[in-house]
Amino acid sequence: MLPVKSIQRIAIVAGEASGDILGAGLISELRKKYPNAVFEGIAGPLMQKEGCASLYPMESLSVMGILPILKKLPELLKMRADLARYWIDTQPDLFIGIDAPEFNIGLEKKLKDKGIKTVHYVSPSVWAWRPKRIHKIKQAVDLMLCLFPFEQDIYQHHAIDNFCVGHPLADEVPVESNKNEARDVFGLEHNKQLVCLMPGSRGSEMKLLGADFIDMAVLLRQFYPDIRFVAPMANSKRRAQFTQQLEEAKAKHQLVPEITLIDGQSRKVMAASDYIVMASGTATLEAMLVKRPTVVAYKVGAMSYRIFKKLLTIDTFAIPNLLSKKPLLPELIQDDCTPDNLFAEVRAWIGDDENNQGQRWQSVHDEFVEMHQMLKKDANVYAANSIEHWWRENGVRQQEVLNHG
Repeated sequence: MLPVKSIQRIAIVAGEASGDILGAGLISELRKKYPNAVFEGIAGPLMQKEGCASLYPMESLSVMGILPILKKLPELLKMRADLARYWIDTQPDLFIGIDAPEFNIGLEKKLKDKGIKTVHYVSPSVWAWRPKRIHKIKQAVDLMLCLFPFEQDIYQHHAIDNFCVGHPLADEVPVESNKNEARDVFGLEHNKQLVCLMPGSRGSEMKLLGADFIDMAVLLRQFYPDIRFVAPMANSKRRAQFTQQLEEAKAKHQLVPEITLIDGQSRKVMAASDYIVMASGTATLEAMLVKRPTVVAYKVGAMSYRIFKKLLTIDTFAIPNLLSKKPLLPELIQDDCTPDNLFAEVRAWIGDDENNQGQRWQSVHDEFVEMHQMLKKDANVYAANSIEHWWRENGVRQQEVLNHG
């Protein structure tokens, strides 16, 4: 059998900051295996620092919600068509789509049809909603790199090559995070109960959850006069948005507790806290890894929710609950996500500490440790090794290159 051609040129597309982190780690490890490889596509600052040329700004793909996507749809479709045409003409050895499935899967299908090998990194949530997408994925993707083991079953069932590479965050976060050391970083008191508020990194999340979180803080402060609050802000826009919501709350309530706002450093802020109240998303994985009692909130626009609800095959969104297949963390979804209900769930965690010696939390904590160890695989290295192994078995062989030429 003729040898497999070495990888020399990789096309790669990431759609948002989390994909930029994954892409940068993957490029760094792939360079050790293919030192002469050229990377180009859509890349954020971290990927560009690793030498990936960006043909479009990554922010072009960072769109959430039905209406915003519809507004940008013509621009996104043109961008995807232009990239497909360019890469079909220039024939990279490999395409890697990092998350952004609505954009990348369609692009991968066009490229695969023209003989370009395709890898998708981060499984689309076909196990959660629109399960029939798996047929489109099979037509588009040669190799799927999953972050979580529960995602592999559906790919095995449909005979799609896959590896579970673990999650880079599990490699970064220590198995036990020191609370007082984290508090010292921000000058926070050691002897006060501290609640971390995380109403989301996107404007739409903050709009729907920020005021509810503040109203919940008002209720908690009335019940626990010594409790303190801290909120990491993803960027200056979210800080301004949340500050405006605080001002509006002061006009509504007699007393609004002080909430310490911190720029970024959300993981360190979580580690400094006793309890977390957060928007559903990747951050729920971080809450699991820093191992703090958490309440998860999920709320989208009414129209979006009516549409999504019809497509859902699950009734849970928090990553720890999906991993464990048990409701380890309380989730308040859509109409159930109210200040009163958020308050009640935080009180339940505090009551567990006060009345039951933390028995509920100890059980959850132990499961969090097990899941942390399960995901701790040195994901960047594992992903690069998986691609190398798969390429040796399935890559383009020299005769195909000659025939194509």
